[in-house]
Amino acid sequence: MNDSTTVRIIDPRTPEERGREFLPGMGRPWLLPLYDTFTRLSRVRPLHDRAAALADVAPGESVLDLGCGTGNLSLAVLRAQPAARVTGLDPDAAALRIAARKAARRRVPLTLVQGFADRLPVEDGSLDHVVSALALHHVPDEARVRFGAEALRALRPGGRVTIVDFGSADGSGHGTADGGGHGHGAGAGGEHGHEHRHGRGRRRGPGSTGAYGRVRGHDRGRSGVAANPHTARNLEGGLLRLLADAGFTDAREVDRVQHRYGPLTFVQATRG
Repeated sequence: MNDSTTVRIIDPRTPEERGREFLPGMGRPWLLPLYDTFTRLSRVRPLHDRAAALADVAPGESVLDLGCGTGNLSLAVLRAQPAARVTGLDPDAAALRIAARKAARRRVPLTLVQGFADRLPVEDGSLDHVVSALALHHVPDEARVRFGAEALRALRPGGRVTIVDFGSADGSGHGTADGGGHGHGAGAGGEHGHEHRHGRGRRRGPGSTGAYGRVRGHDRGRSGVAANPHTARNLEGGLLRLLADAGFTDAREVDRVQHRYGPLTFVQATRG
């Protein structure tokens, strides 16, 4: 974790991980330069700020941002708590380089790690927080399950996971349009470019296997989220079940947003 105002990128991937596919944030690697422009136009910063506020990080606490992309949630955490020790994890080296440049311009400390959700490169009980914004629906089923176990392993007793993603805690999928379900005014759109078509992930080397397949892009509203097999997994309490099955004792929805791209749920859980 960070101890100064330096920014660094670490690559602890195994040889097997270097050959794995992943789904880039905008669906295609060549669209990455448009990534932050899209998120600005989609008013995603208030969504990250809301997630950071819900995480409620204290000075000196360690935070892992899963699927950090170009660093927007990591930077939101550091805006809310400049004394936090934040590490961003993402398989996309190009996105991590952008995140590093952004952190350097802002003169904030940030460690960036190239890796995957199903192997968090941290010691047991070493984290105070795991946070994630619109990333878990990009993760294949088996890796999602392993992420839940990894988050529980990595968090200290009393540590907390805070996730915002497409989904709902029940069958309604309703909330305040373009605002927080509890009046917090969180804008939405997608940290990972949710007008894109979910295509094949980037092939990272020989022998890699396809984990995603070609599916429909996000249409408008809940129907589009339900039609996409990746986002549909999060509906009707999917994220809550993921955390509860991993062993978290109090998985709960703490806020929700209804956006034109679909329902968004904020969920939290604590390691007992």
